[in-house]
Amino acid sequence: MGSRLHRVRMTQAKTNRQPDAIVVGAGLIGLATAWELSNIGLSVTVIEKDRPGCGATGVAAGMLAPIGELDFGEPELLQMNLRSRALYPEFVSSVESETGLDTGYRHTGALHVALDRDEAGEFRRIMELQQGHGLDSRWLGPMAARDLEPGVSPSLAGAILVEEDAVVDPRALVEALRCGLAGRGIAIEKTEVVGLDLAPDGSVSGVLTSSGGFGSPVVVAAPGAEAGTAEWIPEGIRPPVRPVKGQVVELQGDPDEPACERILGSERVYIAPRPDGRVILGATVEEMGFDRRVTGGGVHELLREAYRLLPDVAEMEFIGAIAGLRPATPDNLPVIGRTLIDGLILATGHYRNGILLAPVTARSVAGLVRGEEPGVVSAADPERFTRQEAGS
Repeated sequence: MGSRLHRVRMTQAKTNRQPDAIVVGAGLIGLATAWELSNIGLSVTVIEKDRPGCGATGVAAGMLAPIGELDFGEPELLQMNLRSRALYPEFVSSVESETGLDTGYRHTGALHVALDRDEAGEFRRIMELQQGHGLDSRWLGPMAARDLEPGVSPSLAGAILVEEDAVVDPRALVEALRCGLAGRGIAIEKTEVVGLDLAPDGSVSGVLTSSGGFGSPVVVAAPGAEAGTAEWIPEGIRPPVRPVKGQVVELQGDPDEPACERILGSERVYIAPRPDGRVILGATVEEMGFDRRVTGGGVHELLREAYRLLPDVAEMEFIGAIAGLRPATPDNLPVIGRTLIDGLILATGHYRNGILLAPVTARSVAGLVRGEEPGVVSAADPERFTRQEAGS
């Protein structure tokens, strides 16, 4: 794979017609990857069978909260999340300056609220874990928490303040990337990939689609939750990605008097603010296969828990609800890296962190194409599953 960029250049010199790289999937991961590949001077074609951002990206709240999402036993994921959050300001600035479009990126901070004594005990343990990793978070009593966010429940037992967290509007970011890529002459082809085209030596030579073939020596597979069932990815390479359903609710408030300024979270719900007064309530976690239905039970759960956290949501206008499928893996780590097929790179399995991990995934994939080592995403190596099967 180290010679892949050289092969790309040789192919381009010979034909000057086929792209240097193909990205399959136009969610945020795929579009950000295409953007970064373009930044290093490669011509790119994106292939998407539906519309850009139609999968998990279009449902995500856009919280950039690596500390708030910290879980026990996942230090590798934490390092990826922290690195990607550090990349976000530069990433969105480049997109916004080139397109003139607002991505909804705001450095808001986050308040993780304990609504009773049991939650307070659990949140204090989480804060100790965070601080044990050298992360900046601090405990606030009820009065101090309500001084920052007067709308939160008066019966709260305390809160963790994480000032570094931020938020972005994933739909706005996808639209800005789409426009930016179009301005660079990068097409998004609406067609379905049905096969991987291989050269006589077994390396990638392109993809086969329902509307014909596309040649390229590099293919980046970013199909989201469908990665585990994508038959065009060879069986021995296909990652064990499964869909995990998430439902979110969108409410409209007064932009001049926002219900909250920060990301708010409790044990059962999070509330992500938008600059125009909207808030996004999310998100359920349901092992329902490829079921994308919005259910009364899911909406009720989100509204009930959001009301416990921020009573003002009861007076906000109901805009709608939507469901999406997160791409999850057995170990909760994403799948980012080279495969046993030279020229095929996987970028999927991001589960609840896809929006946050977009910049580091895109930059890492570009580095892999250039022959670099995976660095901070090394724990996301797709071959870890092959090694596990061999050792079982």
